[in-house]
Amino acid sequence: MDKRRTPMRLSDVVSAHVRELIVSGQLQSGQFIRPETVAEELGVSATPAREGLLQLQTEGFLSVEPRRGFMVATLSIDDIRDIYDAQALLGGELTARAAETITPTAVDELERIQDELERAAAAGNFDEEEQLNHQFHELIYRQSGSRKIRWLIKTTLAYAPRKFFAAVEGWPEASAQDHRAIIEHLRAGDPEQARAAMAQHIRNAGALLAEHLAHEESSIGKP
Repeated sequence: MDKRRTPMRLSDVVSAHVRELIVSGQLQSGQFIRPETVAEELGVSATPAREGLLQLQTEGFLSVEPRRGFMVATLSIDDIRDIYDAQALLGGELTARAAETITPTAVDELERIQDELERAAAAGNFDEEEQLNHQFHELIYRQSGSRKIRWLIKTTLAYAPRKFFAAVEGWPEASAQDHRAIIEHLRAGDPEQARAAMAQHIRNAGALLAEHLAHEESSIGKP
């Protein structure tokens, strides 16, 4: 089977990049963003840069101010907590369903991914760790067989700073540590324990991100 990914549109590359700058706190509420600046930074033309920023406007990450351009919209700490609470409920449900049907072979694959993830974390290879973390969750969610809930949780993943994974203190360590309990309950076929472990893992991640953004906000204007 050909598993090659379809290349992202340039406008999607732009929206993904700026979105993660916002979620990781590197762009703050009230800052203005010029399409020309983003285009130069990413090596694309102004047209896909503007299209990508317009996409972020529809998602609520940016607003458009008359005669001034695109501005980062307010993303409060409570917003982040609410989003991750919703993700925890959805991810927990998907994991509980996966526990009822997952095969030993699939659990073995999760173990393999986790072993590689922990090696990447120990080596400080955060880009690889983030990719393996994504594979870990994606494999579990696919095992659930619930396409609609998977679609719903995907809408919350825009608030996970994948490209700037290591920018959030404690986030790489949480991914390396929390997964073992999830694997254990999946192997045991225990839906409720698997649900609880995944939900707690996601809420931990949300708390770390909220703390990171609060720190970023408090540091604005400090020398």
